[in-house]
Amino acid sequence: MGSTPALDRDDLRLFHTAVHPCGYWPERPARDLVLDPRDPRLPQWYALALGWGFRRSGDIVYRPHCGACRACTPVRIPVAGFVPDRAQRKCLRRNADLRMRVCPAERSDEHLALYRRYLAMRHAGGGMDDHGAVEFDQFLVGSWSRTRFLEFRRASPDGAGELLAVAVTDVTADALSAVYTFYDPDQAARGLGTYAILRQLQWAAEEGREHLYLGYWIDGHPKMDYKRRFRPLEAFDGRGWQPFPADPT
Repeated sequence: MGSTPALDRDDLRLFHTAVHPCGYWPERPARDLVLDPRDPRLPQWYALALGWGFRRSGDIVYRPHCGACRACTPVRIPVAGFVPDRAQRKCLRRNADLRMRVCPAERSDEHLALYRRYLAMRHAGGGMDDHGAVEFDQFLVGSWSRTRFLEFRRASPDGAGELLAVAVTDVTADALSAVYTFYDPDQAARGLGTYAILRQLQWAAEEGREHLYLGYWIDGHPKMDYKRRFRPLEAFDGRGWQPFPADPT
């Protein structure tokens, strides 16, 4: 794959956000470090920023930078070394009737309806329940990022198929970043969140990309625990990427 063009880091502007409730532990105060959203070089900075532990939300590239907490650990999967474990192979077989389609990051009524159903079931009372079209675009669709929607549909004779999941995925020269996945809450037994990561890894391998970024892992947070099951896994310690500690046996 192509390499990221050289950029002058001396004039990179970063900002601290105001204190706000943590999105993972609402009782804790949080702050973020944000790349200048007005910088026209954000598409180029973004590939580097992923390697520094940042994430994208809409047009904002951020990294948690809280005063008294360092719970958010950026993690990524080295694509070439990944081998699915037994449970992940079962997940692939369980969803063998699904077909993946890579689409432009453009909201449709079908996407929005699935997203709202997912939030109503998975994040009830979490502040996202009333998300509509505007919030969908602000959260998932960037004006400058190279983003794709990976649609997962149940195979059907007419070729259309019922939409069961969407994995919002950013594409850079050497990596993919798993931004967000939403799926049919009635199909939770399929393990569609895990399945989406497995298919993102397959797509990254086919295109020769080195890493799949998974965002933040938080020790002890039940919604983040699944990320440590993808091995090998690397964690960013603030200076560089290190092998993720092995699970205790």
